[in-house]
Amino acid sequence: MKYKDLFIDFDDTLYDTYGNSVIALRETYEAYGLARYFADPQIFYDAYWQTNIDMWTQYSKGEITLDYLIVERFRRPLCVGKGLEVTEAYCLEMSDRFLDFCSSKPGVVDGAHELMDYLRSKGYRMHMCSNGFHEVQYKKLNACGLRDYFDTIILSEDAGVNKPSPQYFDYALQRSGAQRDTTLMIGDNLQTDIMGAMSAGFDALFFNRYPEHEKTKAPTYTVTSLRDIMKIL
Repeated sequence: MKYKDLFIDFDDTLYDTYGNSVIALRETYEAYGLARYFADPQIFYDAYWQTNIDMWTQYSKGEITLDYLIVERFRRPLCVGKGLEVTEAYCLEMSDRFLDFCSSKPGVVDGAHELMDYLRSKGYRMHMCSNGFHEVQYKKLNACGLRDYFDTIILSEDAGVNKPSPQYFDYALQRSGAQRDTTLMIGDNLQTDIMGAMSAGFDALFFNRYPEHEKTKAPTYTVTSLRDIMKIL
């Protein structure tokens, strides 16, 4: 067996972060009565998702802080509404409520439990590698029933840097006790998971859930479903 350790991304690789967040965002919109300020809820949803993508891209590059992300990803879409006083305290309160809704959702990507059962039966050591929030990630893990599959939980908050930084992957090796040449990184984000891992000297398996065209360097493996991974490992 070539690989002994697997570094596995969590959000949108195993946990259906987007699907669960869509539900949680609707719950947040309703809980705060935002229909008073938006003619159509889709206006708020579209503004949120665009801002969220921008914020996470900047955060993964180390361009903004986590505290800034938490406030700004709600401040911007809320400011699109009419007649709403948008304060930092209001954004923080809404963020906490949204994350509570999100982290209680059990939804996983199709095939996630089947894959993890298979990998465990094969004797791989598995380590979750995530840029997500510390408290939220543990709640998600418990909600979806995936916590016990992992030997190590490696979060960017603990590492002090985000994927794709080489320092993150060095920290992951230190925490997990894995060796670079017998470790495979598995993830759905071409930049943070795949290019980051390969730049740090790891083999990488790209879970290509959606069409990706900007490949500067071909991943070691590419799959379009989690079950395809069982044909490789």
